[in-house]
Amino acid sequence: MEKIVDAIQLFDEGKTNEALDLLKQLSEKASDDQKFAIAELYDEYGFMDEGIKLLEELLHKYPKEGQVLIKLAEMYIELEQDDLAIHLLNELSKEDDFYVQSLLHLADLYQSQGLFEVSEQKLLEAKNLKPEEIIIDFALGELLFSIGLYHRAIPFYEKAVKEKEINGVNIIDRLAECNASLGNYEQALHLYNELQSENTDTLFKHGLIAKQLERNDIAIHSWKKLRSIDPHYYTVYYELANVLKEEGLIEEAYEIVRDGFSYDEFNKELYFLGAQISLQLSKRDECIEYVKRAISLDNDYKQAILFLIQLYKEDHLHSEIIDVINELKKDGSEDPVYDWELARAYVEEEMFNQALQAYDEAFLYLSHDSEFLKEFGYFLIEEGQIDRATVILKDYLTLEPLDEETAALLERLNISNDY
Repeated sequence: MEKIVDAIQLFDEGKTNEALDLLKQLSEKASDDQKFAIAELYDEYGFMDEGIKLLEELLHKYPKEGQVLIKLAEMYIELEQDDLAIHLLNELSKEDDFYVQSLLHLADLYQSQGLFEVSEQKLLEAKNLKPEEIIIDFALGELLFSIGLYHRAIPFYEKAVKEKEINGVNIIDRLAECNASLGNYEQALHLYNELQSENTDTLFKHGLIAKQLERNDIAIHSWKKLRSIDPHYYTVYYELANVLKEEGLIEEAYEIVRDGFSYDEFNKELYFLGAQISLQLSKRDECIEYVKRAISLDNDYKQAILFLIQLYKEDHLHSEIIDVINELKKDGSEDPVYDWELARAYVEEEMFNQALQAYDEAFLYLSHDSEFLKEFGYFLIEEGQIDRATVILKDYLTLEPLDEETAALLERLNISNDY
């Protein structure tokens, strides 16, 4: 064993070749226990082929030895030779001390292959053999969590929660996430509050659940804490700025959005939110800049497009509306509402032929929209197309029979047509 310690020291000193030479010499004269220890050392330092060769020698001598089967299977798993690992693990007898460990490995392997029911069967067998083993409860919780069976995962996590954390997974965090996924938001928030985590992902989820329950104070606290820990956690900027906006903290929301652009420059929602906040602060030029940026990231971002159109309407910039919509249509973005807005802009610019064309295109999809039909009908009257206006306004009155003013107009049009 002293020689093995010497090999470890050589590895740690970076003298890899010397260490390997020493282990090779030792393995030729080593006892079976020493050979197993050398194989483990090969594994630890990443020399898998050498380790596997030694273990296969031992397995030939002890074909049912659980410890050898398990170690060799683990090395095959590391090499992604899952079928070989499964074959070895299935060789263990139920009486072997390592049988439960083999079941856990098999469960992992079957889960990775998408055989969830088989994986669960292996874990339940292990649970039946060792009912007090928390690691088995945790494994069952993780399996069920991974396939969305949150209600079934919760009891297993609750049994494992005394360990707080297993394999880097915080059990309370998992319980909170399960409850949140099931709509048990109050319970989820209680768990997150209890957790007091410094983990950025957990803080983000904590804020989302608090926001869901309209506990904006908790959401703001969680997201500000997250941002102080990791300012590069880019998804927090939209959420934090949005909740600050809801709370009327507009200046602070504005600063968060501005900071967020440095970390999340391709987030259309962040730019659109920035536009809305800028408008509230009377920063109209910035507002237009941000909403244009949002649209440039997604030319089908209808909410942002209609927002920009409304801004231009308020500023009587109808030619800008025409340019924006025609550019969108050129890029393949189609929506009857855009054609409707284009028609209105053309009317304001007294470009009536173009307006008629835009109304006609919108009509193909908005023939059951009462507001559109009324507007289009009145436009046609102005253009002298009385017969067509009459037809469209009749359709309108079918949808809005209580509009007495339009009914009276239609009656006058009919009377005049009689002459």
